[in-house]
Amino acid sequence: MKLFVALSLLSSTSGFVSTQPAISTSTSLFSTVEAPLRAKKPQYASRFERLKATYKGPKNQHDPSIEEEVGFSYDAFNDAVAATDYSFNRNDVVKGTVVQYDKGGCIVDIGAKASAFLPLQEAGLALEQGVSIEDLIDIDAERDFEIISEEDENGQLLVSVRRIQYREAWDKVLAKQETDEVFEAECLSVNRGGAIFLVEGLRAFLPGSHLTGRLPDDDLVGQKLPLKFLEVNQEENKLVVSNRRAVVEEQMSDLSRGDVIEGVVKALKPYGAFVEVGGMSGLLHISQISMDRIVDLEKVLQPGQKVKCMIIDHDKQNGRIALSTKTLEPEPGDMIKDPERVYAMAEETAAKYHEQQEVERKKREASAKDIVLGLGDALDDLGVGSVDDDSSEEASDNLDSLLN
Repeated sequence: MKLFVALSLLSSTSGFVSTQPAISTSTSLFSTVEAPLRAKKPQYASRFERLKATYKGPKNQHDPSIEEEVGFSYDAFNDAVAATDYSFNRNDVVKGTVVQYDKGGCIVDIGAKASAFLPLQEAGLALEQGVSIEDLIDIDAERDFEIISEEDENGQLLVSVRRIQYREAWDKVLAKQETDEVFEAECLSVNRGGAIFLVEGLRAFLPGSHLTGRLPDDDLVGQKLPLKFLEVNQEENKLVVSNRRAVVEEQMSDLSRGDVIEGVVKALKPYGAFVEVGGMSGLLHISQISMDRIVDLEKVLQPGQKVKCMIIDHDKQNGRIALSTKTLEPEPGDMIKDPERVYAMAEETAAKYHEQQEVERKKREASAKDIVLGLGDALDDLGVGSVDDDSSEEASDNLDSLLN
Protein backbone atom coordinates (compact mmCIF):
# COMPACT_ATOMS: atom_id res chain seq x y z
CA MET A 1 0.00 0.00 0.00
CA LYS A 2 2.84 2.32 0.80
CA LEU A 3 4.53 1.47 -2.48
CA PHE A 4 1.41 2.27 -4.43
CA VAL A 5 1.12 5.69 -2.77
CA ALA A 6 4.74 6.46 -3.51
CA LEU A 7 4.33 5.62 -7.19
CA SER A 8 1.25 7.79 -7.41
CA LEU A 9 3.14 10.74 -5.99
CA LEU A 10 5.96 10.28 -8.43
CA SER A 11 3.58 10.12 -11.40
CA SER A 12 1.84 13.31 -10.34
CA THR A 13 5.09 15.24 -10.51
CA SER A 14 5.32 17.01 -13.89
CA GLY A 15 9.07 16.58 -14.19
CA PHE A 16 8.71 12.86 -14.34
CA VAL A 17 5.98 12.69 -17.00
CA SER A 18 7.08 10.71 -20.11
CA THR A 19 6.32 12.09 -23.55
CA GLN A 20 5.93 8.52 -25.09
CA PRO A 21 3.11 6.16 -24.30
CA ALA A 22 4.07 3.35 -22.05
CA ILE A 23 2.74 0.74 -24.53
CA SER A 24 5.08 1.82 -27.27
CA THR A 25 8.09 0.49 -25.45
CA SER A 26 6.57 -2.91 -25.05
CA THR A 27 5.30 -2.98 -28.67
CA SER A 28 8.64 -2.19 -30.22
CA LEU A 29 10.27 -4.74 -28.00
CA PHE A 30 7.98 -7.59 -29.12
CA SER A 31 8.26 -6.52 -32.74
CA THR A 32 12.00 -6.79 -32.57
CA VAL A 33 11.74 -10.26 -31.09
CA GLU A 34 9.16 -11.65 -33.59
CA ALA A 35 10.83 -10.36 -36.73
CA PRO A 36 13.50 -13.07 -36.90
CA LEU A 37 10.86 -15.72 -36.26
CA ARG A 38 8.77 -14.68 -39.30
CA ALA A 39 11.68 -14.75 -41.76
CA LYS A 40 11.50 -17.56 -44.40
CA LYS A 41 13.88 -20.42 -44.04
CA PRO A 42 16.14 -21.07 -47.08
CA GLN A 43 15.05 -24.15 -49.15
CA TYR A 44 17.59 -26.72 -50.27
CA ALA A 45 17.08 -29.17 -53.26
CA SER A 46 17.20 -32.86 -52.42
CA ARG A 47 19.68 -35.23 -54.02
CA PHE A 48 16.91 -36.81 -56.16
CA GLU A 49 15.80 -33.38 -57.40
CA ARG A 50 19.38 -32.44 -58.30
CA LEU A 51 19.81 -35.72 -60.23
CA LYS A 52 16.45 -35.29 -61.98
CA ALA A 53 17.40 -31.77 -63.12
CA THR A 54 20.64 -32.99 -64.66
CA TYR A 55 19.27 -36.27 -66.19
CA LYS A 56 19.47 -36.26 -70.00
CA GLY A 57 17.94 -39.68 -70.72
CA PRO A 58 19.48 -43.13 -71.30
CA LYS A 59 22.77 -43.25 -73.11
CA ASN A 60 23.24 -45.83 -75.84
CA GLN A 61 26.52 -47.61 -75.50
CA HIS A 62 27.43 -48.21 -79.11
CA ASP A 63 29.47 -51.29 -79.62
CA PRO A 64 30.94 -51.29 -83.15
CA SER A 65 31.68 -55.01 -82.95
CA ILE A 66 27.98 -55.81 -82.45
CA GLU A 67 26.98 -53.62 -85.40
CA GLU A 68 29.48 -55.43 -87.62
CA GLU A 69 28.15 -58.81 -86.43
CA VAL A 70 24.45 -58.14 -87.10
CA GLY A 71 25.01 -55.93 -90.12
CA PHE A 72 22.65 -53.27 -88.78
CA SER A 73 23.66 -50.06 -87.01
CA TYR A 74 21.96 -48.33 -84.09
CA ASP A 75 21.30 -45.27 -86.23
CA ALA A 76 19.67 -47.37 -88.94
CA PHE A 77 17.49 -49.06 -86.34
CA ASN A 78 16.36 -45.71 -84.93
CA ASP A 79 15.53 -44.49 -88.43
CA ALA A 80 13.49 -47.65 -89.12
CA VAL A 81 11.51 -47.24 -85.90
CA ALA A 82 10.84 -43.59 -86.68
CA ALA A 83 9.66 -44.47 -90.19
CA THR A 84 7.31 -47.25 -89.02
CA ASP A 85 3.63 -46.27 -89.36
CA TYR A 86 1.37 -47.55 -86.58
CA SER A 87 -1.72 -45.80 -87.88
CA PHE A 88 -4.83 -48.01 -87.73
CA ASN A 89 -8.35 -46.79 -88.47
CA ARG A 90 -11.77 -48.15 -87.60
CA ASN A 91 -13.14 -50.64 -90.23
CA ASP A 92 -9.63 -51.42 -91.53
CA VAL A 93 -9.01 -55.11 -92.30
CA VAL A 94 -5.55 -56.21 -91.16
CA LYS A 95 -3.56 -59.42 -90.84
CA GLY A 96 -3.07 -60.67 -87.31
CA THR A 97 -1.77 -63.62 -85.32
CA VAL A 98 -3.49 -64.98 -82.21
CA VAL A 99 -1.05 -64.81 -79.30
CA GLN A 100 -3.01 -66.05 -76.26
CA TYR A 101 -6.45 -66.48 -74.73
CA ASP A 102 -7.47 -63.85 -72.19
CA LYS A 103 -10.69 -62.86 -70.37
CA GLY A 104 -12.95 -65.00 -72.55
CA GLY A 105 -11.42 -63.62 -75.75
CA CYS A 106 -7.95 -63.65 -77.22
CA ILE A 107 -4.98 -61.33 -77.73
CA VAL A 108 -4.10 -60.66 -81.37
CA ASP A 109 -0.81 -59.26 -82.66
CA ILE A 110 -1.60 -56.96 -85.59
CA GLY A 111 1.76 -55.19 -85.68
CA ALA A 112 0.63 -52.21 -83.62
CA LYS A 113 2.33 -50.67 -80.58
CA ALA A 114 -0.04 -52.67 -78.40
CA SER A 115 -1.80 -55.99 -79.11
CA ALA A 116 -5.48 -56.02 -80.14
CA PHE A 117 -8.27 -57.87 -78.33
CA LEU A 118 -10.88 -60.15 -79.95
CA PRO A 119 -14.03 -60.59 -77.76
CA LEU A 120 -15.95 -63.87 -77.90
CA GLN A 121 -19.06 -62.26 -79.43
CA GLU A 122 -16.94 -61.02 -82.35
CA ALA A 123 -15.19 -64.36 -82.95
CA GLY A 124 -17.82 -65.87 -85.28
CA LEU A 125 -21.00 -65.18 -87.20
CA ALA A 126 -23.30 -67.90 -85.82
CA LEU A 127 -22.29 -68.74 -82.26
CA GLU A 128 -23.88 -71.72 -80.57
CA GLN A 129 -24.87 -71.51 -76.93
CA GLY A 130 -22.02 -72.45 -74.59
CA VAL A 131 -19.28 -72.14 -77.22
CA SER A 132 -15.86 -70.90 -76.03
CA ILE A 133 -13.15 -68.89 -77.75
CA GLU A 134 -10.93 -71.99 -77.84
CA ASP A 135 -13.49 -73.72 -80.07
CA LEU A 136 -13.42 -70.89 -82.60
CA ILE A 137 -9.90 -69.47 -82.75
CA ASP A 138 -6.60 -71.37 -82.74
CA ILE A 139 -3.41 -70.09 -81.10
CA ASP A 140 -0.73 -68.92 -83.60
CA ALA A 141 -3.39 -68.82 -86.32
CA GLU A 142 -2.95 -65.96 -88.80
CA ARG A 143 -6.08 -64.53 -90.38
CA ASP A 144 -7.87 -61.30 -91.26
CA PHE A 145 -9.34 -59.11 -88.54
CA GLU A 146 -11.45 -55.97 -88.80
CA ILE A 147 -10.74 -53.07 -86.44
CA ILE A 148 -13.97 -52.00 -84.74
CA SER A 149 -12.80 -49.40 -82.18
CA GLU A 150 -10.37 -46.59 -81.51
CA GLU A 151 -7.35 -47.04 -79.25
CA ASP A 152 -8.10 -47.04 -75.52
CA GLU A 153 -5.90 -45.44 -72.84
CA ASN A 154 -3.49 -48.38 -73.15
CA GLY A 155 -3.29 -48.13 -76.94
CA GLN A 156 -5.28 -51.37 -77.41
CA LEU A 157 -7.77 -51.92 -80.26
CA LEU A 158 -10.84 -54.17 -80.54
CA VAL A 159 -11.00 -56.42 -83.61
CA SER A 160 -13.70 -58.66 -85.12
CA VAL A 161 -13.96 -61.78 -87.27
CA ARG A 162 -17.78 -61.80 -87.29
CA ARG A 163 -18.09 -58.66 -89.41
CA ILE A 164 -15.83 -60.08 -92.10
CA GLN A 165 -17.83 -63.32 -92.16
CA TYR A 166 -21.07 -61.31 -92.30
CA ARG A 167 -20.05 -59.59 -95.56
CA GLU A 168 -18.79 -62.86 -97.06
CA ALA A 169 -22.10 -64.58 -96.17
CA TRP A 170 -24.14 -61.90 -97.95
CA ASP A 171 -21.92 -62.22 -101.04
CA LYS A 172 -22.70 -65.96 -101.15
CA VAL A 173 -26.43 -65.37 -100.61
CA LEU A 174 -26.58 -62.82 -103.42
CA ALA A 175 -24.76 -65.23 -105.72
CA LYS A 176 -27.30 -67.98 -104.94
CA GLN A 177 -30.15 -65.58 -105.57
CA GLU A 178 -28.62 -64.64 -108.93
CA THR A 179 -28.56 -68.28 -110.10
CA ASP A 180 -31.86 -69.11 -108.30
CA GLU A 181 -30.42 -72.45 -107.25
CA VAL A 182 -31.82 -74.94 -104.74
CA PHE A 183 -29.80 -75.24 -101.51
CA GLU A 184 -30.09 -77.04 -98.19
CA ALA A 185 -30.23 -75.36 -94.76
CA GLU A 186 -30.73 -76.47 -91.17
CA CYS A 187 -33.67 -75.43 -89.02
CA LEU A 188 -32.68 -73.53 -85.85
CA SER A 189 -36.08 -72.90 -84.28
CA VAL A 190 -39.81 -72.72 -84.96
CA ASN A 191 -42.45 -70.14 -84.09
CA ARG A 192 -46.14 -69.53 -84.70
CA GLY A 193 -45.55 -68.09 -88.17
CA GLY A 194 -43.00 -70.56 -89.48
CA ALA A 195 -39.38 -71.54 -88.85
CA ILE A 196 -35.88 -70.03 -88.74
CA PHE A 197 -33.14 -71.57 -90.90
CA LEU A 198 -29.40 -70.89 -90.98
CA VAL A 199 -28.27 -69.95 -94.50
CA GLU A 200 -24.53 -69.28 -94.88
CA GLY A 201 -24.46 -68.20 -91.24
CA LEU A 202 -27.41 -65.80 -91.67
CA ARG A 203 -30.89 -66.29 -90.22
CA ALA A 204 -33.63 -66.82 -92.81
CA PHE A 205 -37.38 -67.03 -92.20
CA LEU A 206 -39.51 -69.80 -93.71
CA PRO A 207 -43.25 -68.98 -93.62
CA GLY A 208 -45.46 -71.89 -92.58
CA SER A 209 -47.39 -71.63 -95.86
CA HIS A 210 -44.17 -72.42 -97.78
CA LEU A 211 -43.36 -75.57 -95.81
CA THR A 212 -44.43 -78.54 -97.93
CA GLY A 213 -46.07 -81.64 -96.52
CA ARG A 214 -45.86 -80.83 -92.81
CA LEU A 215 -46.39 -78.23 -90.10
CA PRO A 216 -43.61 -76.18 -88.43
CA ASP A 217 -43.32 -78.09 -85.15
CA ASP A 218 -40.44 -78.90 -82.79
CA ASP A 219 -39.59 -82.04 -84.75
CA LEU A 220 -38.38 -79.76 -87.54
CA VAL A 221 -35.52 -78.34 -85.44
CA GLY A 222 -32.16 -79.75 -86.53
CA GLN A 223 -33.46 -81.08 -89.85
CA LYS A 224 -32.16 -79.96 -93.24
CA LEU A 225 -34.59 -79.07 -96.02
CA PRO A 226 -34.17 -77.99 -99.64
CA LEU A 227 -34.92 -74.27 -99.99
CA LYS A 228 -35.11 -71.43 -102.48
CA PHE A 229 -35.15 -67.69 -101.86
CA LEU A 230 -38.37 -65.71 -101.80
CA GLU A 231 -36.92 -62.35 -100.71
CA VAL A 232 -33.35 -61.10 -100.29
CA ASN A 233 -32.82 -57.60 -98.86
CA GLN A 234 -29.31 -56.87 -97.60
CA GLU A 235 -30.07 -53.29 -96.54
CA GLU A 236 -32.80 -54.48 -94.15
CA ASN A 237 -30.94 -57.71 -93.28
CA LYS A 238 -34.00 -59.69 -94.42
CA LEU A 239 -34.02 -63.22 -95.84
CA VAL A 240 -37.18 -65.17 -96.66
CA VAL A 241 -37.00 -68.73 -98.06
CA SER A 242 -39.42 -71.33 -99.41
CA ASN A 243 -39.37 -75.09 -99.15
CA ARG A 244 -42.33 -75.45 -101.49
CA ARG A 245 -40.53 -73.76 -104.40
CA ALA A 246 -37.55 -76.09 -104.01
CA VAL A 247 -39.74 -79.22 -103.85
CA VAL A 248 -41.70 -78.14 -106.90
CA GLU A 249 -38.58 -77.84 -109.02
CA GLU A 250 -36.86 -80.98 -107.73
CA GLN A 251 -39.79 -83.40 -107.78
CA MET A 252 -42.53 -82.07 -109.98
CA SER A 253 -40.15 -81.79 -112.91
CA ASP A 254 -40.30 -85.62 -113.09
CA LEU A 255 -44.08 -85.85 -112.63
CA SER A 256 -46.70 -85.73 -115.35
CA ARG A 257 -50.38 -86.41 -115.77
CA GLY A 258 -51.24 -90.09 -115.66
CA ASP A 259 -48.34 -91.14 -113.43
CA VAL A 260 -49.09 -93.58 -110.61
CA ILE A 261 -47.47 -92.52 -107.35
CA GLU A 262 -47.46 -93.64 -103.71
CA GLY A 263 -48.41 -91.32 -100.89
CA VAL A 264 -49.53 -91.10 -97.27
CA VAL A 265 -52.84 -89.67 -96.15
CA LYS A 266 -52.10 -86.68 -93.92
CA ALA A 267 -55.51 -85.16 -93.21
CA LEU A 268 -59.19 -85.68 -93.96
CA LYS A 269 -61.56 -82.87 -94.88
CA PRO A 270 -65.26 -82.86 -95.80
CA TYR A 271 -64.28 -82.34 -99.44
CA GLY A 272 -61.54 -84.97 -99.61
CA ALA A 273 -58.12 -86.03 -98.32
CA PHE A 274 -54.66 -84.48 -98.41
CA VAL A 275 -51.99 -86.93 -99.45
CA GLU A 276 -48.25 -86.30 -99.01
CA VAL A 277 -46.35 -87.32 -102.11
CA GLY A 278 -42.57 -86.97 -101.95
CA GLY A 279 -42.74 -83.93 -99.69
CA MET A 280 -45.61 -82.35 -101.62
CA SER A 281 -49.23 -82.16 -100.58
CA GLY A 282 -51.77 -83.44 -103.12
CA LEU A 283 -55.55 -83.23 -102.96
CA LEU A 284 -57.60 -86.38 -103.44
CA HIS A 285 -61.06 -84.93 -103.92
CA ILE A 286 -63.98 -86.95 -102.63
CA SER A 287 -65.40 -87.16 -106.17
CA GLN A 288 -62.12 -88.77 -107.37
CA ILE A 289 -61.92 -91.53 -104.74
CA SER A 290 -64.42 -94.03 -106.18
CA MET A 291 -66.96 -94.45 -108.97
CA ASP A 292 -69.55 -95.18 -106.26
CA ARG A 293 -70.85 -92.47 -103.97
CA ILE A 294 -69.00 -92.13 -100.66
CA VAL A 295 -71.17 -91.47 -97.62
CA ASP A 296 -68.52 -91.64 -94.85
CA LEU A 297 -64.96 -90.76 -95.91
CA GLU A 298 -63.44 -92.05 -92.67
CA LYS A 299 -64.59 -95.58 -93.56
CA VAL A 300 -62.53 -95.44 -96.76
CA LEU A 301 -59.37 -93.53 -95.74
CA GLN A 302 -57.53 -92.87 -92.47
CA PRO A 303 -54.64 -90.48 -91.64
CA GLY A 304 -51.32 -92.30 -91.92
CA GLN A 305 -52.70 -94.81 -94.48
CA LYS A 306 -50.54 -95.53 -97.54
CA VAL A 307 -52.33 -95.19 -100.86
CA LYS A 308 -51.62 -95.34 -104.57
CA CYS A 309 -52.99 -92.53 -106.69
CA MET A 310 -52.88 -91.27 -110.25
CA ILE A 311 -51.93 -87.67 -111.02
CA ILE A 312 -54.74 -86.11 -113.02
CA ASP A 313 -53.53 -82.49 -112.85
CA HIS A 314 -50.66 -80.44 -111.44
CA ASP A 315 -49.63 -76.83 -110.89
CA LYS A 316 -45.84 -76.81 -110.95
CA GLN A 317 -45.55 -73.13 -110.16
CA ASN A 318 -47.43 -73.42 -106.87
CA GLY A 319 -46.50 -77.04 -106.09
CA ARG A 320 -50.03 -78.42 -106.14
CA ILE A 321 -51.21 -81.72 -107.59
CA ALA A 322 -54.65 -83.26 -108.05
CA LEU A 323 -54.95 -87.00 -107.43
CA SER A 324 -57.40 -89.78 -108.22
CA THR A 325 -57.97 -93.36 -107.11
CA LYS A 326 -61.17 -93.68 -109.07
CA THR A 327 -59.17 -94.12 -112.29
CA LEU A 328 -57.34 -97.08 -110.70
CA GLU A 329 -60.45 -99.11 -109.78
CA PRO A 330 -60.60 -102.42 -111.69
CA GLU A 331 -64.33 -102.40 -111.06
CA PRO A 332 -66.49 -99.45 -110.00
CA GLY A 333 -66.67 -99.22 -106.21
CA ASP A 334 -63.51 -101.26 -105.47
CA MET A 335 -62.03 -98.44 -103.39
CA ILE A 336 -64.94 -98.90 -100.98
CA LYS A 337 -65.22 -102.65 -101.19
CA ASP A 338 -61.58 -103.82 -101.59
CA PRO A 339 -58.99 -101.01 -101.66
CA GLU A 340 -56.07 -103.48 -101.42
CA ARG A 341 -57.11 -104.92 -104.79
CA VAL A 342 -57.01 -101.40 -106.23
CA TYR A 343 -53.46 -100.80 -104.97
CA ALA A 344 -52.24 -104.24 -106.10
CA MET A 345 -53.56 -103.77 -109.64
CA ALA A 346 -52.83 -100.02 -109.83
CA GLU A 347 -50.17 -100.18 -112.56
CA GLU A 348 -52.15 -102.69 -114.64
CA THR A 349 -55.35 -100.66 -114.32
CA ALA A 350 -53.45 -97.47 -115.14
CA ALA A 351 -52.09 -99.01 -118.34
CA LYS A 352 -55.59 -100.00 -119.42
CA TYR A 353 -56.78 -96.50 -118.52
CA HIS A 354 -54.11 -94.92 -120.74
CA GLU A 355 -55.03 -97.26 -123.62
CA GLN A 356 -58.65 -96.29 -123.23
CA GLN A 357 -57.71 -92.62 -123.14
CA GLU A 358 -55.67 -93.06 -126.31
CA VAL A 359 -58.58 -94.74 -128.09
CA GLU A 360 -60.89 -91.93 -127.02
CA ARG A 361 -58.35 -89.34 -128.16
CA LYS A 362 -58.18 -90.89 -131.62
CA LYS A 363 -61.97 -90.96 -131.77
CA ARG A 364 -62.06 -87.27 -130.93
CA GLU A 365 -59.49 -86.50 -133.61
CA ALA A 366 -61.43 -88.55 -136.18
CA SER A 367 -64.61 -86.76 -135.21
CA ALA A 368 -62.90 -83.40 -135.57
CA LYS A 369 -61.55 -84.43 -138.95
CA ASP A 370 -65.03 -85.39 -140.14
CA ILE A 371 -66.32 -82.01 -139.03
CA VAL A 372 -63.58 -80.22 -140.97
CA LEU A 373 -64.25 -82.33 -144.09
CA GLY A 374 -67.94 -81.57 -143.77
CA LEU A 375 -67.10 -77.87 -143.66
CA GLY A 376 -65.01 -78.31 -146.81
CA ASP A 377 -67.91 -79.92 -148.66
CA ALA A 378 -70.17 -77.12 -147.51
CA LEU A 379 -67.72 -74.55 -148.87
CA ASP A 380 -67.66 -76.36 -152.21
CA ASP A 381 -71.43 -76.19 -152.40
CA LEU A 382 -71.18 -72.43 -151.81
CA GLY A 383 -68.93 -72.04 -154.87
CA VAL A 384 -65.55 -71.86 -153.27
CA GLY A 385 -64.27 -74.07 -156.10
CA SER A 386 -64.80 -71.25 -158.65
CA VAL A 387 -61.83 -69.30 -157.32
CA ASP A 388 -58.52 -69.34 -159.20
CA ASP A 389 -56.13 -72.26 -158.93
CA ASP A 390 -53.64 -70.51 -156.59
CA SER A 391 -56.35 -69.69 -154.05
CA SER A 392 -57.72 -73.21 -154.32
CA GLU A 393 -54.30 -74.74 -153.64
CA GLU A 394 -53.76 -72.40 -150.64
CA ALA A 395 -57.16 -73.36 -149.19
CA SER A 396 -56.33 -77.02 -149.74
CA ASP A 397 -53.00 -76.64 -147.90
CA ASN A 398 -54.71 -74.95 -144.96
CA LEU A 399 -57.31 -77.71 -144.83
CA ASP A 400 -54.61 -80.39 -144.85
CA SER A 401 -52.81 -78.67 -141.97
CA LEU A 402 -56.02 -78.65 -139.92
CA LEU A 403 -56.66 -82.32 -140.61
CA ASN A 404 -53.12 -83.30 -139.64
